[in-house]
Parts: sequence; structure tokens; C-alpha cells
Amino acid sequence: MRQINAIGDACPLPVIKTKKGLDAIESGQLVVLVDNEIAVQNIRRLAEATGCQFDVVQQEGIFHITLIKAAAQPDGSVARSAAVAGKTVVVLSADTMGTGDDELGHILMKGFIFALTQLDTLPDTILIYNTGAKLAVQGSSSLEDLLALEKAGAAVLTCGTCLNHLGIAQQLGVGEVTNMYRLVEEMRDAGRILRP
Repeated sequence: MRQINAIGDACPLPVIKTKKGLDAIESGQLVVLVDNEIAVQNIRRLAEATGCQFDVVQQEGIFHITLIKAAAQPDGSVARSAAVAGKTVVVLSADTMGTGDDELGHILMKGFIFALTQLDTLPDTILIYNTGAKLAVQGSSSLEDLLALEKAGAAVLTCGTCLNHLGIAQQLGVGEVTNMYRLVEEMRDAGRILRP
């Protein structure tokens, strides 16, 4: 039995740690410790998506989640896979995720971009425009993750008009400057588009 301590970890770390833990074992039991109900529900969804048995017990404010991973089937499959033809394109049109509280929106966007770096299949292209351009400049809290995605092969394309309008064109720290026609082409040719 393997155990993962995700107590105190902010979203999406508990799920990422759990997924890595499951990937590291062929079959058997994995116990994950978390301290909040949201992490429990997120890990429950991961268990359902990967075909794992799920059980949770709460003791003194700590949730002890037990996942049981079955051995691979003769065809090598363990869980469902959603294959989509074409490229995966991520569209970042703002430096916040959602509307309402901008401070929370910045935290969510940073978490979203970090979560992209943890996917088994990374996006092919990241399109950045409007205030999303602030994510791709020097000093951005997401710059390191965008650089990691670029290093792994993702094209990171930021709207030149947006960079100029915001007065940050000289601060671009990742990828390349692009134009509206290329943005439209990339979206048109995408197999799927992810928008936070």
C-alpha cells in the first residue's frame, strides 16, 4: 500500500499527486490524505474516470481516501480514453479565470496553467490575447509554467495588438508574437479548444 500526503495542498495539487500515485502503480491500493471536502470530491471524480474503487473515512479533520486500482485488462486498458482528432488548443483571453473576485481569478488562472503542465497529453498550442497577454510577460506568476509548456513542445502565441495596446510588448517572456489571422486559423483547425 502506498500513501500520499496532500494535507494543506491547494487545488489542483491533491488530484495531481493522486494521479501520479496511481500512474506509479500497476494495481493495488493507494491512500491519499487531504484536509478538505473539495479535494475529496475531486479525487472521487478522478477515481470514477480511471475506474478505481473509492472509499473515504474522516478522522480528526483528515480525510483518508482509499483508491484501489485494478490490473490492466488483456488489451492493456484500465480506464476510458477520450480520443479527439486534431490539435488541442488552449485559449487564454484574460489574466483571471472567471468573473467576480479578481484576486481569486488570478489564483485560479495560475492553478489552471499549472494543471496544464501536469496533463498526460499536453496542449499543442496556447493562444493568448486581450489581458491574457499579461500572463506571457516577464514577472508573470505563470511565466515558468508557460515556459515549461513551450519547452515540452507547445506553441505559445500571444496577440501583438494586445501586447502593444497594454504597453507590454517589450516584456514578452515566452513564445512568439502573433496576429488575429493566425489566432483564427489555430482555433478553426483545433480538434478541441480549452477555455478557462
